[in-house]
Amino acid sequence: MSLSSPSSVTVGLGSNLGDRFEALSRALELIGQEAGVVVAASSVWETEPWGFEADEQFLNMVVMVKTAILPHQLIQLFRSIEGRMGRRRHGRGRYESRIIDIDILLWEDRIISIPGLEVPHPKIADRRFVLEPLCEVTPGAVHPVTGLTAAEMLAMCDDRSDVRLSARQF
Repeated sequence: MSLSSPSSVTVGLGSNLGDRFEALSRALELIGQEAGVVVAASSVWETEPWGFEADEQFLNMVVMVKTAILPHQLIQLFRSIEGRMGRRRHGRGRYESRIIDIDILLWEDRIISIPGLEVPHPKIADRRFVLEPLCEVTPGAVHPVTGLTAAEMLAMCDDRSDVRLSARQF
């Protein structure tokens, strides 16, 4: 089953294990092949781990995808892509290093709450590593709960972790 017309979905990607650029590149390729059309992509940002300690820095980016896939199917597809790329979830509910992480951040102006998926992403406003690339792709994107734009959320964000431009777009 699919949506009658494609939706614009904002997706966050991150990697801090192995060849991080290759992981992001492969995830983008699979998303484009299986989820829809990638219509915009941010630069790649290098960031320190958020919420846990790790020696490896993350590479993060945000992409916009046009998709006709339903929300519960899209998150299942993203979990499948993560698994095929080698991500193992240990089920302890803790943050940990990962070869790839694919999160749905925003789904147009929709609020979605189903098992395994909360949109907008519950921590979007707290994470500079999401807000910096989000502002690059769509600074005027509005959080459907708070009414704040991505740029406003970034200006108000208390996260002072190190987030720096790593590379321009792929």
